[in-house]
Amino acid sequence: MKASENILKIWNQFKHFPMETLTKAWYAKQNPLKYQRSVELMKEHYRQYKITGNCFDLAIWLLDEFKRNNIEAYAIGHHLFTEDAHIAVIAIDENKYKYLCDLGDQWIQPICLDKNCLSSNLEEYIGFFPGAKIQLQHQGDEIEIFYKRPNGKTSRQVFNLNAIDENQLLEAAEFSQRLIKPYPLLECRQYENEITHWEFYNFRSYSSSMNGLVEDTKHRTVVEWATMIHEKTSYNFEILLEVLGYYLELQSFNLKS
Repeated sequence: MKASENILKIWNQFKHFPMETLTKAWYAKQNPLKYQRSVELMKEHYRQYKITGNCFDLAIWLLDEFKRNNIEAYAIGHHLFTEDAHIAVIAIDENKYKYLCDLGDQWIQPICLDKNCLSSNLEEYIGFFPGAKIQLQHQGDEIEIFYKRPNGKTSRQVFNLNAIDENQLLEAAEFSQRLIKPYPLLECRQYENEITHWEFYNFRSYSSSMNGLVEDTKHRTVVEWATMIHEKTSYNFEILLEVLGYYLELQSFNLKS
């Protein structure tokens, strides 16, 4: 089920990259002509500020790295051009096996989607997604992924495995970058004894592991939240202060309107 070394080598370049919506809010305030950043600009922002981006940023950047290393890859997704849009990448190894590479949902590592890799539809896999077992089921051109948490909760996600062409990908990315919700989101993997998942959403935060979900102590000020996120991610502290304050302004505006 695990990817080949050449795919993992590229994937591991992103293993410490959070997925977040803070960057697009920060970048939108600069009134760019295009809201979807180029790979070159994303790299520059990462060098300067340690910021990454949302699932579209991460998928476009990952696709570029696969292309540079002569690994066949393409984008897949669901609910494009809506607020529920999600994008991921399929990478293909030398045996033509397809691997789901989902940085947006902070997977631990890619997972093989070919039927030949699966012993059965009932098999559950550990070590691919933080804080959950994974089950895969094929439905024609679609793959259905079940996430089974320690508390018994099960969620699901469905991907169409057909490639999204580059023009549609960029159009959907531009739509997503211009859609700024008033609730900040950041997810990252934490490399401890177990690879866990930490999520900051709408000024609350949680840690997920195979022991379950634990909510952190609530922080009351932007400075406290910025400090915590900076410690988790090394994101530029001044940008965090700016963008978290901006989200509070958005929420205040929505309450008044």
